[in-house]
Amino acid sequence: MKSWKKALSLILVLLVGAILTACGSSDEASDKEQAEASDEEITIGQINWAENIAVTNMWKVILEEKDYKVKLNNVDMGTTMKALESGDLDASLEVWLPVQDANYLKEYKDTVNFSEATWYDKAKVGLVVPTYVEEVNSVEDLKKHKEKFEGEIVGFDPGAGTMEVTEQLMKDYNLDYELLPSSEPAMIAEIGKAIENKEPIVAPLWSPHWVFSKYDLKFLEDPKKTYGGVEKIHHATRQGFAEDYPKVSEWMKNWKMNDQQIGELIEYVENADEPIDGAKKWVEENQELVDKWVK
Repeated sequence: MKSWKKALSLILVLLVGAILTACGSSDEASDKEQAEASDEEITIGQINWAENIAVTNMWKVILEEKDYKVKLNNVDMGTTMKALESGDLDASLEVWLPVQDANYLKEYKDTVNFSEATWYDKAKVGLVVPTYVEEVNSVEDLKKHKEKFEGEIVGFDPGAGTMEVTEQLMKDYNLDYELLPSSEPAMIAEIGKAIENKEPIVAPLWSPHWVFSKYDLKFLEDPKKTYGGVEKIHHATRQGFAEDYPKVSEWMKNWKMNDQQIGELIEYVENADEPIDGAKKWVEENQELVDKWVK
């Protein structure tokens, strides 16, 4: 009887010890995870495009609420890809496929992780003109109205995928035009100035974009489909990111937005004193949606 009690006591001691050890291990793992979130910095490339500024600031807000440190680096698309390849950047949140950024996918597919997951599935790219330019409705119409546009297509960032596709489009349609590089804000300013003076202007643009809610613009038909059809927006990360940040990697794969959500986010960010303030407001008002991504 005594030996039975002694054996039972020993079993209880071992069970309690095992439970305490397990709790300790769990706490240690939790502490380690928390320490990693607090100490390491995730660096995201930010391109000076309206929707890119919006989503990078949105993810900065979301991740910082989860105790990660996040740094946004202002870069262009070409630099972004090189930095992802070298590991100087952790993530880029905007890669348009299958057409716009196809050249980057081809060049970096073996050294950069392009996510198969998409966060926006109804993107569109093309040349736009103000709706009052009634006689121009197709890219082909630009040939006979070259003087109207002074033979110029007002562009944005050199090296952007859409700029490269626009150069191809000029070849495909034999357009004797000059594509003028600048920046997105400069291009939008030129569009605004032309519309204010009721002048013709043609520029490459994309949807989603806040500019369509401000100005009456129309996409020109592209019979040769140089710009492609529906584009989808992916994200890309450096190699090893998913292993270093498995939770964040999974959250970004869960990320999905529709027209209304991305449009409202861009509007909030555009109208705020600082982009981060607009992003915070949007996250607060859409916490239920965000929770689905970071579940």
